[in-house]
Amino acid sequence: MKAVVAHEINKFSVENVDLAEPKAGEVLVKMKATGICHSDLSIINGTISWKLPSVLGHEGAGVVEKTGELVTQVKPGDHVVLSFIPNCGECYSCLRSEPYHCKENKPHGGLLDGTSRVSLNGKEIAVMSFLGNMAEYCVVPEACVVSVDKEIDFKAAALVGCGVTTGVGAAIKTAAVEPGSTVAVFGCGGVGLNVIQGAKIAGAAQVIAVDLSEEKMEIAKTFGATHTVNPANPAHKEIKALTNGIGVDYAFEVVGSGKLVEACFKSTRINGSTILVGVGRADDSFTINAMIMPFTGKTIKGSLYGNANFKVDFPMYLDLYKQGKLDLDRLITRTYSIDEAPEAFEDLESGKNTRGVIVY
Repeated sequence: MKAVVAHEINKFSVENVDLAEPKAGEVLVKMKATGICHSDLSIINGTISWKLPSVLGHEGAGVVEKTGELVTQVKPGDHVVLSFIPNCGECYSCLRSEPYHCKENKPHGGLLDGTSRVSLNGKEIAVMSFLGNMAEYCVVPEACVVSVDKEIDFKAAALVGCGVTTGVGAAIKTAAVEPGSTVAVFGCGGVGLNVIQGAKIAGAAQVIAVDLSEEKMEIAKTFGATHTVNPANPAHKEIKALTNGIGVDYAFEVVGSGKLVEACFKSTRINGSTILVGVGRADDSFTINAMIMPFTGKTIKGSLYGNANFKVDFPMYLDLYKQGKLDLDRLITRTYSIDEAPEAFEDLESGKNTRGVIVY
């Protein structure tokens, strides 16, 4: 089968790989659509340290082809969306409805047992985030799979596997944006647009999109932004001017930049919340004056996977899509074949796409 393999930093290609049968507790999925996410690019360029070589892909949807022993939650023929964080259902975090911190989420490049089912030239290689679903087929843990409505377009369903859940969930779950509130979103790529959608669904009265790209800010308006600010100027000053000198209730950093975190914090009102969604480099950091925290009562909070309980949230987001409350179709700028993956990553890096999707 064909798969997109990252061989070493800044070197990847489409390869023919071999796939073993699913073991107990595992599922063979025939992929139908895989989103091209910035996290895939971050593994390619080394921003995210990962075991290489590795099959890329962590945002996708497909059809269950076969199940291993002990699998009870899905069956052949089910349409499924895949989660890049397992939900074991038994650990401390899962039992407290915090499966996005499941103890099984370890970056070893394999499935739950630490090994993968993929081999290249006779040698086992890693898979990205338990999935490696930028491939025609993948074997994944049952703990990473949930069945969804068969009427849902696979392209839309795939996006829920990462970008939509990360963004919408950051707004409605991590931050718990309240009706009538004010919001600023720093970074209006695919995830940022979904933070904007989530804030709109939650009933925010004012949503300020912040991005260096005028084109992205115009797109943000079509997804619910009420105002735009270019961070080339001191963004926090413009944001305060738009909020009667107060600042926003919630400021979201969706890029992964220490400097932008500081700008978000400055844009947040007294007793407001700064939510960190973007994943930065390991050597990046931000600085906050120690005296400011107790005197302003501001909160800085990380958001992993939009605080997703994916077995509940994926179907919920797709139901919002069916109701016309969550726009997934317009997030997709272009589709590609798997052989066009190199072009897809070029388009991602150049900012051409809100979201590119590989369709099999």
